[in-house]
Amino acid sequence: MDMRRSRFLFAVLALAIALNVALDAQTAASLAGAVTSPAGSPVAGATVSVTNTATGHSYPAQSDAAGLYSVQGLTPGAYTVSVAAHGYAAKTVSVTVKSAEPQRLDLPLAIGASEPELGDLGFSPEQTQGNPEEQARLNKRSHMLKIHQELGLITLAPMLASLFSSTGAGGRHSTASGRALHATLGSVTAGMYITTASFAIFAPKVPGTKPRGPIRFHRAMAWIHGPGMILTPLLGGLADEQRSQGQKVHGIAQAHGAVAIVTAAAYGLAMLSVTLKKF
Repeated sequence: MDMRRSRFLFAVLALAIALNVALDAQTAASLAGAVTSPAGSPVAGATVSVTNTATGHSYPAQSDAAGLYSVQGLTPGAYTVSVAAHGYAAKTVSVTVKSAEPQRLDLPLAIGASEPELGDLGFSPEQTQGNPEEQARLNKRSHMLKIHQELGLITLAPMLASLFSSTGAGGRHSTASGRALHATLGSVTAGMYITTASFAIFAPKVPGTKPRGPIRFHRAMAWIHGPGMILTPLLGGLADEQRSQGQKVHGIAQAHGAVAIVTAAAYGLAMLSVTLKKF
């Protein structure tokens, strides 16, 4: 009798477990959809987080090459869906997940500040649709050019300080300490300039696009301040050597000040051209 009772209890327990699993399977829901850009192209690699507002539990996901994401095993209730992707403004929406119903929630994104997408550069939706590789290349280029601009603004500080310190490095008021300070500030400026320029030079190129507006002027100024940043320290070093030997600055070294001023002016105009367009 005890053996029969044990078997009966075991069977009841097994049946209860099976029913509970089946019930969970029936009540579990899913949420899926597409992450897209304003032009309708898929956004690959977007981070999606689905958070249960009652429990605070989050279900992470990531969009694939086609911009699709999927979250399984959700319980019915209210959720907050957050999505983030490089080059796009973060987005948060609320959704109610129903029992045992696969639900679709598409997540169209807006472009973030200073981050264009292929559609903004003249590509048609047909060209950009299904081409996450080119969108990723553009995102990387936009990111590197943004760093280029920010470092460029920072470089203005040592450049201006170097110009102001030139009064103690040349002329009747020239001193050894003044020349040393001027040379140091010039070296810092040159180093910052090279770092800044490298982000623009090595940024991935996007085929089929041409610079326009302020960017064209910005690039034109680079043909002036680029060579100027090379000539300025060379001429400055030559002038400093002549002064150290007790000589009056002569020859090509006399152009050091003029080249420095033209270089700084061209650099300032280049930075101004891409900064004012934001306001």
